[in-house]
Amino acid sequence: MTVNIKYKLFCVIAAVMFIHGTVLLSQELPKGAIQVFPESIQWVNAPTSLPPGAMISVLEGNPQQEGIFTMRVKFPPFYLLPAHTHPKDERVTVLEGAVFVGFGNAIDTANAQKFTVGSYYLNPVNEAHFVFTGEEGVIFQVTGLGPWGLVYIDETK
Repeated sequence: MTVNIKYKLFCVIAAVMFIHGTVLLSQELPKGAIQVFPESIQWVNAPTSLPPGAMISVLEGNPQQEGIFTMRVKFPPFYLLPAHTHPKDERVTVLEGAVFVGFGNAIDTANAQKFTVGSYYLNPVNEAHFVFTGEEGVIFQVTGLGPWGLVYIDETK
């Protein structure tokens, strides 16, 4: 094969790939499809039910209403979320950093499990647990059924 033919073949393949890629990128999404890209995520301060410093981004649904929701949560380094429960199961996937989770009615940092990038855990409905970060902070994704909330445990009991 001569250089000229190889060049022409390369150009044809490149053109086909470009056209195919353009068609894929310009397709309309079917009803109900959700696509979120990292650069489009907008972080806001978490509601006052979380201690100051936390940020969230809701990707799907509304955590305050009935139905499924997915949100990203960002805790800074050395963040502490006291013992609490949730009214429904909470499914968590760690995306960046690390988070420590322990079960019980009072914070006990010596008895907490460290979850790093790629880890998944489920906090069962009405099971008291506490959460904290170390020096690196964390970003995790929560999926659950709304309405979502926190009920703090009175650690003085």
